[in-house]
Amino acid sequence: MNRTISGRTRVAGVIGWPVEHSLSPVLHAAGFASLDIDWTYVAFPTHPDSVHRVVEAARTLGVAGLSVTMPHKTAVVDLCDTLTDSARVLRSVNTIEFRSDGRSIGHSTDGDGLVDSLRHEGVDPSSRDVLVLGFGGAGRAVCDALRRHGANRIVVANRSLVSQDRLDAMGLTGAEVIPWSERNDVASTCELVINCTSVGMGGVGVDVDSSSPLDDSAFSDRHVAIDIVYHPSDTPFLRGARHRGARTIGGIGMLVHQAARQEEIWIGRSPDVEAMKQAVSQVLGPLA
Repeated sequence: MNRTISGRTRVAGVIGWPVEHSLSPVLHAAGFASLDIDWTYVAFPTHPDSVHRVVEAARTLGVAGLSVTMPHKTAVVDLCDTLTDSARVLRSVNTIEFRSDGRSIGHSTDGDGLVDSLRHEGVDPSSRDVLVLGFGGAGRAVCDALRRHGANRIVVANRSLVSQDRLDAMGLTGAEVIPWSERNDVASTCELVINCTSVGMGGVGVDVDSSSPLDDSAFSDRHVAIDIVYHPSDTPFLRGARHRGARTIGGIGMLVHQAARQEEIWIGRSPDVEAMKQAVSQVLGPLA
């Protein structure tokens, strides 16, 4: 349903560079419509040299909240008045909340979005053994959320070895770090395997990567394979796992649920995630 923008319409948006291909406006428009609220959402192309001015302008103009995408997630950390515990530990912010008193609060919803998407599919990571492939920004957010939501064992495999000191600084004292070369063997000892690398990803004007970060033979029917890549919706990693009898969960759920968490922060109510998924499917095509 088309909504008329008025002087009472609340505005939220996304900052990034580039940002014209962001799915956030589609996601949040569907979320706002599901809540039947007078809000709108726009993309703000924000050059890295301008990010501090854009965030301050948003506060001054009464913008309700901002989603933050690459390459600004680290830069905006020091632009927020306060940070949630996860944002502080990760040194990463993907959501800015502007309070009525003028304060800005930086949040990180990526990791919780992944956990929410798993639980939505009936998979609870609590007390499970998990192998996380990749320890970039997304991998760190996922590990932080797994820790907070009670995963039994977290094993990290990254192409460049991650130091234990780095894990300890994030509160991941009990997590294990293994060399990248051992990932296939260690997968057999875990129940959940989460791909937090960009392997298998495609994009606008970019051919889909036909490789997988894990050998198909590492999977069995006891595994749940999760890929945070959402384009394409069915990656080589997921197809290989499915061929071996594993259950598979694609990345669109994390995308949708982290956005739903953002709306809950800004509005205080949770949107209809199925409506948001449907809106994304109209852009990306049918979801696997």
